[in-house]
Amino acid sequence: MNDAQKRTLLTVARDTVKAVVTGGRVPEPKSDDPDLNAHCGCFVTLKNKGRLRGCIGQFTAEKPLIELVAEMAQASATGDPRFFANPITPRELKELDIEISVLSPLQRTDDPLSLQLGVDGIYIKKGRASGCFLPQVATETGWSKEEFLSYCCAHKAGLAADAWKDPDTEVYLFTADVFGAAFKYI
Repeated sequence: MNDAQKRTLLTVARDTVKAVVTGGRVPEPKSDDPDLNAHCGCFVTLKNKGRLRGCIGQFTAEKPLIELVAEMAQASATGDPRFFANPITPRELKELDIEISVLSPLQRTDDPLSLQLGVDGIYIKKGRASGCFLPQVATETGWSKEEFLSYCCAHKAGLAADAWKDPDTEVYLFTADVFGAAFKYI
């Protein structure tokens, strides 16, 4: 994505978050840009002074990226169950940072340790249990490959920490174009 496309998506996310937090009218973004109309997954992450305040996304899309960014921004601001008891407030808006991760398609791997830390994200699934980490989580935490996989299993998917070694566990890798900005400067 070029800088103009990134700015457009960040503006859509900011305007959506502001509308849902303040009770305003949620925008319905449209674009003629083919890249912004591509059907690909994304995550929208909201942080306040480095602390997570919401992160919601999906791996595939039946709608244009620009619309999915708006939907995920709304869900991140109000629908992340980790923050139901402590929702984002209008006063907090000026402190938020927005990060968007535009995802590549998932690629199943039989060799989870082939992942590249800081480049590949992971999605782990076994039965009805699943969890994921975006690529930047490895960089932010400093985890090894084994820790990255084990924490995803245990803390995101609710599986045993070593479930990623089980041949019945599906491990997928993906990459992300990650970009962000401070809420007040978008």
